[in-house]
Amino acid sequence: MSTETITRKIDTDVILNSITDGVITIGTDMRIEYLNKAAIELLGYSEEEVIGQNCSRLMRSDICTTSCILKRTMDTGEPISNFEAIIKDKSGRPISVSINTALLRDKDGRIIGGVEIFRDLSKIKELTEKLEGKYSFQNIIGKNHRMQEIYDLLHPVAQSKSTVLIEGESGTGKELIAMAIHQNSPRRLGPFIKVNCAALAEGILESELFGHVKGAFTGAISDKKGRFELAHKGTIFLDEIGEMSMHTQVKLLRVLQEEEFERVGGTESIKVDVRVIAATNKDLAKAMEKGEFRNDLYYRLRVVPIYLPPLRERKDDIPHLLKHFVGKLNNEMGKEINNVSPRVMDFLMDYDYKGNIRELENILEHAFVRCQGNTILAEHLPKDLFGATEKLPENIIADSDNPLMAIERGLILKMLNQYKWKQGEVAKKLHISRATLWRKMKQHKIEAPRLYSPNQ
Repeated sequence: MSTETITRKIDTDVILNSITDGVITIGTDMRIEYLNKAAIELLGYSEEEVIGQNCSRLMRSDICTTSCILKRTMDTGEPISNFEAIIKDKSGRPISVSINTALLRDKDGRIIGGVEIFRDLSKIKELTEKLEGKYSFQNIIGKNHRMQEIYDLLHPVAQSKSTVLIEGESGTGKELIAMAIHQNSPRRLGPFIKVNCAALAEGILESELFGHVKGAFTGAISDKKGRFELAHKGTIFLDEIGEMSMHTQVKLLRVLQEEEFERVGGTESIKVDVRVIAATNKDLAKAMEKGEFRNDLYYRLRVVPIYLPPLRERKDDIPHLLKHFVGKLNNEMGKEINNVSPRVMDFLMDYDYKGNIRELENILEHAFVRCQGNTILAEHLPKDLFGATEKLPENIIADSDNPLMAIERGLILKMLNQYKWKQGEVAKKLHISRATLWRKMKQHKIEAPRLYSPNQ
């Protein structure tokens, strides 16, 4: 028997039912003509329930009404690959899938429909979420190996009472580290008291830390407990410890050594059980050399040193931080921004961040305020930050070899962003067909952007 004869005897249905991806075929009238075993199992329908029905009845996705990708393929002739979407099964359960589309033609080359192949991404998403969990500790985000070393240290440190000194530039997340240590410690049910040593004058700082008795100074009309008393059985976080005066440093050293102190103007010793976590953006070793910080206090504070690297030295964490802040800001502002243009992403990855993570968050918050669509463009970033913002049609002419094409591309991008990339609405507004818009997007190399993630 010839190879040709064997090939003819192979049942196409057997082949399609042997693959694990769902497959459906649709006629030019958008009605379902076939679905394989994997599609039936994933979606929960029988063939009798869906054959002859409109494909939107089966897929039940938002893209069915706003931007059907299979219809797009049949209109333009262009296949689509790895398009991520959410569909729903018969019970209404959302399923994350990756979709590929292609045309179906008869033996004469005429288009008779389309085929849609979709892969269940739920397990992959689940594994991704577990992996992302590995890159965080409490609200601290970081994939960088230096952050991983800090995560490994935090658990054992949290279980001890040892004094911790957190060093790093402003905006690197020192308070988050202190909070994570407290919340994972046996003292987590006790208070977590924060003191910014740089924000208080010397006399006020001493009173805030240790309290005072009535009449200790002008305005002391009653006894007052200090932060150390309030932190009893808990943790006190002394931020910017390098700004503390030498006089106050002496009193702090006594608390660390003897766990007792007197209130300002008082004579009675007060015992406390407090875990001390200090932080600084100063180089305390140099401050000791200059006589600005006590050697004995430095080594008493630095039982467990933790150094937080600046963001410019851990840029591989930017995508993870970006995803975290976008989710946070969407919740706070009630928006649905989930896209970042490639140019903005390039800028965010290249920028030096003198203000570190705090500056990144502020940049994104500014962009969220200005962005009215679902895609952050360069024009949404702070003007003084991004000198060369996304060019608008009016200033693009001088720089372009083909001004008319540049203006058209800029207008299409602006409209897509304004209408949240709903191509049907954009085409209607521009008085062109969706097929024409699709061709122009392809011509101008415009792709619907997605939020940059480590899995892309």
